[in-house]
Amino acid sequence: MMNRAIDRLAKSALALLAMTILSACVSTDSNGYRNDPESDAANQNYQLGARYYQQGSYELARDRLERALAIDDRMVDAHSVLALTFVQLGLDRLATASFDRAIRLAPNDPDVRNSYAVYLCQQSRFDEAIVQFERAIGIVENESTYLMMTNAAVCIAKKPDLQVAEQYLRDALTVKPSHGEALIQMASLQHRNDDNLRARAFMERFLATNSSSATVLYLAVQIETQNQDDRAATDYENQLIREFPESPEARVLLQQGQSR
Repeated sequence: MMNRAIDRLAKSALALLAMTILSACVSTDSNGYRNDPESDAANQNYQLGARYYQQGSYELARDRLERALAIDDRMVDAHSVLALTFVQLGLDRLATASFDRAIRLAPNDPDVRNSYAVYLCQQSRFDEAIVQFERAIGIVENESTYLMMTNAAVCIAKKPDLQVAEQYLRDALTVKPSHGEALIQMASLQHRNDDNLRARAFMERFLATNSSSATVLYLAVQIETQNQDDRAATDYENQLIREFPESPEARVLLQQGQSR
């Protein structure tokens, strides 16, 4: 159960990045494209495609995005969202081609490289993913380096290379000390390294400024159990069961309690 909880923390970080990328792509304006009938038609198809993607209607999204690109093949956002659409449809070769096209069109767009890096990580192509993360982080205009550092850490931890992952997280927290995702990932990483006193410190920093979840509280229970702080572990356990009674984590704790 603990491994699954840690894995869900990792997946949530990557999923959050993917949604951040998509939110940046979807807007109600023309995304800077020419104000003419063809450009308007391309953008309208793009906007519809992006919204279909958000709704989980991937075939409809593909249709609209391909229509947009048939009109204007230089729409970077359309290529990026189409790549994400192909990922959902299981069309990896087409996803790679769309990501490659987006990067060729906008090599200095950190979100484009970030999107590709997330995809590569999900394909277990860790070294290639890190190359893309590093290039995104190195873009001078990038104001979200801490997000990309955090996701690079999550990615490389899956390889696993925990030492490199920790350095990425420390770099992210240097840029933004309050970044919640980096704090909880650091707590998880220190727990995996059996350094549960440090794990506690990062967990407390996270909970001081962020909302809890069943997965986070379950991790807190495990950390305090390893620290042999029965009172703290029980407090987190009670909070988890009280606030998230229907969660898988709560069911596990209740079953463990019944078996004692």
